[in-house]
Formats: sequence, structure tokens, C-alpha cells
Amino acid sequence: MARTLNKLSALTVKNAAPGKHSDGGGLWLHKRDEGAGQWVLRYTIYGRRREMGLGSVQNVSLKDARSASEKWRGIAAKGLDPISERERERREAEKRLHLLEDVAADAFESRKAELKGDGKAGRWFSPIQNHILPKLGKKPVGEIDQIDIRDALSPIWHRKAETARKALNRLDIIMRHAAALGQEVDLQATDKARALLGQQRHQTKNIPALPWIEVPGFYASISDGTVTHLALRLLILTGVRSAPLRFLRVEQIQADVWTIPGEKQKGRKDKTPDFRVPLVPEALAIIEHAKAFARDGFLFPSVKKGVISDATMSRLMERRQMAARPHGFRSSLRDWIAEATETPLDVAETMLGHAVGNKVERAYRRTDFLEQRRKLLERWANHVTGKSGKLLKLVEAS
Repeated sequence: MARTLNKLSALTVKNAAPGKHSDGGGLWLHKRDEGAGQWVLRYTIYGRRREMGLGSVQNVSLKDARSASEKWRGIAAKGLDPISERERERREAEKRLHLLEDVAADAFESRKAELKGDGKAGRWFSPIQNHILPKLGKKPVGEIDQIDIRDALSPIWHRKAETARKALNRLDIIMRHAAALGQEVDLQATDKARALLGQQRHQTKNIPALPWIEVPGFYASISDGTVTHLALRLLILTGVRSAPLRFLRVEQIQADVWTIPGEKQKGRKDKTPDFRVPLVPEALAIIEHAKAFARDGFLFPSVKKGVISDATMSRLMERRQMAARPHGFRSSLRDWIAEATETPLDVAETMLGHAVGNKVERAYRRTDFLEQRRKLLERWANHVTGKSGKLLKLVEAS
């Protein structure tokens, strides 16, 4: 005998007295004294009677309650428990709310404070954005395994080895971020993908540097007093990285010391100390010339807006068909220190702003070897300007 369905109407639901009212097919309205009501589906599975809540009368209409009842009756007819199936669907939906692209964006946001310029240049995120998210961004992070990662990176693993390495390392950070959010992820997936991808054929190349013996000739050739020439000359004389130099502000210079703020240094953390650069007479003269071009407080402005770009200095060297690049002058200086002076390692590495020693050693070291570095840069300026080739010997600070 067929069961009677749709016994209730919207009006009877609204005016129903407290108690239990059947709509047929296992759908019941449980009305309470205060007027509120709850939809309940009764069904039998594995010989066991169960009740499944379908929502309140205030939130679920009679029509929607019947539709849900029909759906879950169909599930029960297949021998599946509607309550268990609904929980499974909830978990699946929850997974879809934590797609890799969302977790990646959240991980990037949480790390911006550690990145130069709050990551606005995009260099941290771009390997993920360009090579991981197009293939895996819409996939729940909990479902990503080593096969997925291998397939995403295999096209560039050898062709763009350094980019692929960065993408894999940053994906590992994102997976750990997902775990911290409470997602069930495979924290070994990136390591297993690395094993599947194999050893990279491509070897990372260092930025080409001009041999230190050739630096005086190049220095003499950049003498027209333009912003580009002045910036390159100061870059050579100080051994600093390109970015701090390009964003050099007048107020960073006090007497004969240039102080680079900690947040402007490569790989900076919140507690990175400021870095002092001694300015020898040749460097101070260049700075005086550059002040004539200063705009908005920057000593090396670009033609239109902002500051001179690294590409501008690089193109000057490219036009001369030079293999070397501006960043390479740091290597030129370091090689000169090693080959033409007798300088303690601590002083030599501090010259380039490198951290020396372990964390404990750095905590107890209070000197930045400013005066020793000043002597070195005076000799380096003499070499660069063709004034002296005399061997310099520095004693280690006590």
C-alpha cells in the first residue's frame, strides 16, 4: 500500500499545535510550545530506526523540507545511512573551502612582514603563482600528493631549475601553513616529489663579475656625471647591493657614514639591525654630485618617477657587450680583499653585509668592524681610481 505524502500545507505548518505532525514519507514536523518547529526525517537503515534533523521551520520551508526528505530517502533506499552521507558531504565541502590557492594566499599574507617591501615585488609568490596554482590551485590542499606536485613542476624542473626549486620550497611552506590551519595534509609530499623529479641537470650560475684587476678601467669609463654613472661608481666603491643604493635617501647619510635600515636589506627579518657603510672621500664626492639630481629625498631618481632601476645599470653594461653585471661588483671587491689584502674573514664578510658565525656568536659580537672596513674601502678606492696597488694587512679586532 502506497504511503500518503504531502499531508501538510504551509498554513497548517504555521498554525500547528505543539506536538508531532506527519507530512508522510517519514517527514515530520516537531512543533514546540513556544511556536518554534523542527523538520525531522525518520528512516530505517540496517534494521535500525533513526531520525535526521532537516532544519528549523523558520529557516526551511515546507517545500524545501520535502525536497530534502526525498533526497535522503533515495540515499537510504541505496543502503546508505543519510546521516553518515551528510557528514561525508560536509567534510567534502569543507575541503573545497580550503583550496590550495586560498591557503597559498593566506600563507603569503602571513609572511609579508618577513619579505623585502612586504613582498610587493612578487618575487616570493610568483614561482607559486606561475607554476603551481595554474595546475593545482583549485584542488583541495588535503588531496595534493607528490604525483600532483611532480606533474606540475616536471616541465620546468631542468629548464628553469632555480625557479622550480623555489616553487617547491615555497609549496612546502604553504603545506605546513595548511597543517597549522588544521588541514590534514601530507607534509612529506614535497620531499617525495623531489625524489620523483630527480637531480636537476641545470647548475645555478653566479652573477657574472668583472675581475677586480679590470675594475679601474671600467670605473674610469663611467665619468659623464649622469645618475646612472654616479650610481654605478658608488656601487663599486661601497660594495653594497643594488636595492639599498638605488633607494638611498639623503637623511641616511650622517657625516661619513651611510646607515642602511634593517628592513632594506636582503632577507631581512623584523629584528635585522641597521647596517653602517663607511664613506671614503671618493664616495662622499660622488654623493655631493648626486645631490643635484635628488628628488623626493632620493639621490638616484629615475627620469620619470621613482628611483633608477637595476635594469638601467645592467643595460649600460650590456650595451658595452660586457658579461658582468652590477651585482657582480660585490664579488670583485670580495676577490680583491682575498687576493690583495690580508683581512680576517669576519671583517671581509661583514664588508658585504654577510652574517658571520652562528646565532650565539653573533649575539655576543658587538662590533661591525666599521673602522677596519673604512681602511679597506680607502685602499679599494685607491685601487679603483688607479692610485695604489699596495698590499694591505689588517689585524683582527680583539
